[in-house]
Amino acid sequence: MPDSSLPSFRAGARLGPPPPLRADHALFLDIDGTLLDLAPTPEAVRVDASLVALLPDLVLRLDGALALVTGRSIGDADRLFPGLRLPIAGQHGCERRDATGTLHMHAADPRTLARLRTLFADFAARHEGLRVEDKGASLALHYRQAPGLASHVHRTLRDAVAGDAAGGFRLQPGKKLLELRPGGRDKGTAIREFLREPPFAGRQAVFVGDDAGDEHGFAVVAARKGLAIKVGPGATRARFRLPDVAAVRGWLAAPATDAFARHAEAG
Repeated sequence: MPDSSLPSFRAGARLGPPPPLRADHALFLDIDGTLLDLAPTPEAVRVDASLVALLPDLVLRLDGALALVTGRSIGDADRLFPGLRLPIAGQHGCERRDATGTLHMHAADPRTLARLRTLFADFAARHEGLRVEDKGASLALHYRQAPGLASHVHRTLRDAVAGDAAGGFRLQPGKKLLELRPGGRDKGTAIREFLREPPFAGRQAVFVGDDAGDEHGFAVVAARKGLAIKVGPGATRARFRLPDVAAVRGWLAAPATDAFARHAEAG
């Protein structure tokens, strides 16, 4: 069911590129489809040397006000970027590591989660090409390798969590996946929490993401007069658009010699 509290989607709007990133921004970045090109499986993504160099540079230039906001678990994201230990919200806000390194967990009901794990596993076992990703507090069913099963996946899982049977869990669609997460947590709630804490508090928020799971984050950022940036095509609540991962990387790297330098000179 759509959330009526969120800004409406811009289905046909032609969104322009965002203004330059500034040193006084608080930057929140999705990972898959935003920083990294999508791959057939989450494990198959490629983290290249240019991104490994870019993220620490941005941390320095933003005085630490950079966080990852992802559907991946924190442990999984840390494996992609070993040694970096950024502030991060994982599993759509079900877990969060703040700038001090403190972990904030929002646990699901264990009995309900166990039942849903069994349901997901049994369903995937009956259909070739489906893959279950167990993130701990949330579950994702990937059908990237079996796109013809999309409607069957959505219908079956929607029926499984209808009413109160799922104990407050909610379905979150993504790019060729359907994710089940505890209700009341999303990328928007995680960004809102970061913005109450240093070094993010008092800065203009910027969030870059690419799919439906990022729309709650866009809504929170837009409500605070920040920059909500959609990557790729599709209806969105964001006000700006970048066409692909390469464009995101270019936009993030550009301020290193331009907008950041002007801000430093002005200060």
